[in-house]
Amino acid sequence: GFFPLLCFRSALVTPLIFGLLLQAPCTQPSTVTKPNFVLLLADDLGIGDVGCYGNDTIRTPNIDGLAEEGVRLTQHIAAAPLCTPSRAAFLTGRYPLRSGMDAINDYRVIFWNAGSGGLPPNETTFAKILQNQGYTTGLIGKWHQGVNCESRNDHCHHPLKHGFDYFYGMPFTLISDCEPTETPEMDRAFRRKLWLSTQVIGLITLTAVLGRLTGLISVHWKTLTCLAGFSLLFFISWFSSYGFVRHWNCIMMRNHEITEQPMVTERTTSLILRESISFIERNKHKPFLLFLSFLHSHTPLLTTEKFLGKSRHGLYGDNVEEMDWMVGQVLDAIDKEGLKDTTLVYFASDHGGWLERQEGGRQLGGWNGIYKGGKAMGGWEGGIRVPGIFRWPGVLPAGKVIDEPTSLMDIYPTVVHLAGGTVPQDRVMDGWDLLPLLRGAAARSEHEFLFHYCGAHLHAVRWHHKDTGAVWKAHYMTPIFSPPGAGACYDRGFCPCFGEGVTHHEPPLLFELSQDPSEAKPLSADTEPLFDSVVRRIGRAIEEHRRTLTPVPEQLSVSNVVWKPWLQPCCGTFPFCWCDKEDDN
Repeated sequence: GFFPLLCFRSALVTPLIFGLLLQAPCTQPSTVTKPNFVLLLADDLGIGDVGCYGNDTIRTPNIDGLAEEGVRLTQHIAAAPLCTPSRAAFLTGRYPLRSGMDAINDYRVIFWNAGSGGLPPNETTFAKILQNQGYTTGLIGKWHQGVNCESRNDHCHHPLKHGFDYFYGMPFTLISDCEPTETPEMDRAFRRKLWLSTQVIGLITLTAVLGRLTGLISVHWKTLTCLAGFSLLFFISWFSSYGFVRHWNCIMMRNHEITEQPMVTERTTSLILRESISFIERNKHKPFLLFLSFLHSHTPLLTTEKFLGKSRHGLYGDNVEEMDWMVGQVLDAIDKEGLKDTTLVYFASDHGGWLERQEGGRQLGGWNGIYKGGKAMGGWEGGIRVPGIFRWPGVLPAGKVIDEPTSLMDIYPTVVHLAGGTVPQDRVMDGWDLLPLLRGAAARSEHEFLFHYCGAHLHAVRWHHKDTGAVWKAHYMTPIFSPPGAGACYDRGFCPCFGEGVTHHEPPLLFELSQDPSEAKPLSADTEPLFDSVVRRIGRAIEEHRRTLTPVPEQLSVSNVVWKPWLQPCCGTFPFCWCDKEDDN
């Protein structure tokens, strides 16, 4: 009688287990499924450049579709207004200051593949934790977090050292220097000074030689030789790096191997798309993380023939529309493999659009909608408020809009918890798990205070008042716009963080963002009864926050940022670095 009884019991139990399994995803997705993650990060895209954020002239149907099928965040904040520090914060879930990835000087991003600064090996990225949770992790596109520390191939800052199983893309960032037809962009003003100094020294040397030959001045040939040697050395010292930016910085890599040096820009877009789709297809049977870090929409705005002249916003609009098409292709691949319901897709930009980026009357940077300021400005909303969209059908509600303050640093704990991992307990983490907010289980964001840095300088602080829902923002430093009233630093190319280019505010400029999102009308003690108590409370928060900061090595110090020939990634024998392995394929 035992066997029939067993059958009878299993007949009862099976539907019960089935019922529990069916029910489980509705209650606790984190314990039941390990979703795949596809994180899409645009480069320099402004919040005003996307349809679902109010742009009615640039067409972004695929990004808008993500928002229709998922959750759109309207107050999604980058931890820094520039690439390197913002991405460091995104990868580590911590303010860039904590990893030494924000600048004390004017060098606010990584400048060379051959610099020695970068994301420190002791930082733990979310990719590293997902790797330990059995995920296959891939990074396709832009890295900009450094390559080497002490020798050409130590790869101490490389994506493969930071939790990615696979890397294909640019270890650096796209810059106009990568496009031979474009005006160089890297360190433009400094380069002009160097060129001018070289001409001056050269002219002095030439004059002295001619003077000696004509007998107008009596000077030793030895002195003249020294002078000539000095001018030549001076020229070589800077031209060896700045004269070959395209060779040194514009390279493509697959894992540790250089595939193109310099990169062939005409095919970059199709290769990045091909690699992304291939990564999804290769890993469809096990949980994966794909971080697709677009080279779009950073200058020089590489755009394929198919999209040129198609938008109503010149080359910049064409480029954004092409990126949207790429997003669509990746979503189609997810769909085709039947992964739509088991994949959390996230879309954001690393910081605001670059207002000052213009060339001969053409606007080559993005637009930040109603928000003041843009890229490189640490305090104003336009520099740090970015698109933020999550889609996970069946788990996250469709068409939901959340106006609570959230941060790019929140992706870390959100992804880690969903993968069944735990965030590091031995360091200060600045992000919060967004799942309760995204699913509607929590009405308020966990962020009470967000600190807005410009380099290592605290420019502004946001206080999200839990009870009233008010969002107060105090500015302690703001950049001086040039020309005055222009809304950006057009004379400089971008706004500084400190020095003569900023104004200090004591008491701070105070805004209430839910009433004044454009930060147009600063409040004062006369107009706002809560002024003093709000400023005092924010002041206390700054003191508490500063107590959590510990000194770490400066990754963007001058000595780490300069070009070091012995660290230059090289395909061939240095300095003869040249290859095109994609062409051979």
